[in-house]
Amino acid sequence: MTEQDVNGNGVTGADVKEHGGAGVATAGAANAVAAGTRANRIGTVDAGLTKASSASAVYLLTGGTLVDGSGSPGYAGDLLLAGERIVAVGAAVAAARAALPAGTVVTEIDCRGRVVAPGFIDVHTHDDTVVLNRPEMLPKLSQGVTSVIVGNCGISLSPYVVAEAPPPLNLLGKDSYIFGTMQAYADHLAEVVPGVNVGVLIGHTTLRFGAMNTLERTATDAEIAQMEATLDAALSEGALGMSSGLFYEPAFAATSDEVLALARVVGRHRGVYTSHLRSEMAAIIEAIHEAGDTAFEGGVPLVISHHKCAGPANWGRTLTTLPLIEELAKRQEIGMDVYPYVAGSTVLREDLVDGVIDVLVTWSTPHPDTAGRLLSDIALEWGVTQQEVCRRLQPGGACYFQMHDDDVDRVIQHPLTMIGSDGLPHDSRPHPRLWGTFPRVLGHYARDRGMFTLEAAIHKMTGLSAKRFRIAERGLLQPGFFADITVFDPLTIKDNATFEDPIQLSTGITAVFVNGAVSYVGEGGPLLGEPVRAGRLLRRVNAATA
Repeated sequence: MTEQDVNGNGVTGADVKEHGGAGVATAGAANAVAAGTRANRIGTVDAGLTKASSASAVYLLTGGTLVDGSGSPGYAGDLLLAGERIVAVGAAVAAARAALPAGTVVTEIDCRGRVVAPGFIDVHTHDDTVVLNRPEMLPKLSQGVTSVIVGNCGISLSPYVVAEAPPPLNLLGKDSYIFGTMQAYADHLAEVVPGVNVGVLIGHTTLRFGAMNTLERTATDAEIAQMEATLDAALSEGALGMSSGLFYEPAFAATSDEVLALARVVGRHRGVYTSHLRSEMAAIIEAIHEAGDTAFEGGVPLVISHHKCAGPANWGRTLTTLPLIEELAKRQEIGMDVYPYVAGSTVLREDLVDGVIDVLVTWSTPHPDTAGRLLSDIALEWGVTQQEVCRRLQPGGACYFQMHDDDVDRVIQHPLTMIGSDGLPHDSRPHPRLWGTFPRVLGHYARDRGMFTLEAAIHKMTGLSAKRFRIAERGLLQPGFFADITVFDPLTIKDNATFEDPIQLSTGITAVFVNGAVSYVGEGGPLLGEPVRAGRLLRRVNAATA
């Protein structure tokens, strides 16, 4: 790294070291500082990551391979960032740099041997609460993620207030529901300044809890009207769309007409509708038709959440579900997201414990010591069935090894598929997808297995994601877009999180910029000072700019 003014005057890292200067260091010193910073940040709240200042820094990323997020082939080139925006890309950089005001300090970052890409967008998260109470967002920034979509699976932190949230709302923290409006949540987010950008979906289940006194029935016309009004206000206040989780008991009784009424509200705001299908098992075909028809009639794009064919009896059925989704795509805008693992994770549910698949406990309120153990081992030790163990451990969560590799491969390769971690940050022993999803796609699936090109992998986590969720001015390396940038080593990028040891930093992420601010520096990355938090609320393309 070299700091220079626009006239080219500057000093190298070696010169600074020799003269005792600050702010630039040799690679060895940078590595040591970066490693120490990472070690200090794990398991802490907001340690070593401060809010971004209002100063406008200028960065020149030189010599890297630019992969622009569109799916087009990468090429060697430079990238110029100024303040929160991308100023110039590739051949246009020289002229743009020359046009900078005299005396502008340009920090050069040597990206030779690295890929320079748009910041990754995690389209499926449950980070609603952690962006507020653990705003450093190390699990995501350390993967190159610069934006997260919260409020998935029908579960959002707003607009709802309750002292102790029941399942499945407690996936976000049972005592976290303090925001009666989307605006209240947005205001607090702006005050905190999280490490990543945040796009918000409003959960259908959350709306039901707010409008109904009991959820084991269909909603009345008056209750639907109340949900419509609440959703309309939330969309006006900045939400990107709505999610549903008809799989979960508090929403299972909802009719298609109830969800359609809400989808129409989303359609009027040009938002997006995401669906955790009513079934991902035997009735998955009917569930896909239900979600597709709801979105089509509601005039809203559909994203099928974490598409899978769950349970051994359903393995191989992606050979049927994917052609069906392709057929639906001929009449409507539709997409999917996926995480690159054969195990899912959610709350402990007896109906998911079949005695065939492995079930790994991630947390349990009455028996916290069981986290990290298989349900079958606990059942053997206690001398009871696995279903009985499941009952005794509730409330709790688990990883369910319910998918087949072949199905995961088919879904992740599909051109309609985006990448979403679906990580659960409140679990004491979380699914490794929380820390490893994006490097796993780039390393294991793209590089090691050659299932798709690096450019295709990056498109699935940047340009395609921004387009599907109608996020303004992000997801591409394009002049005028927000400077969300991830720099990584394509030869070494690798997920290190495992089911046995899930809280592990990935390898190969060099540096991450959020809105032009340096928010993460990985091992071997340049010494750029203390990383800062610079995230903000994401806006739709038809809304005010972020």
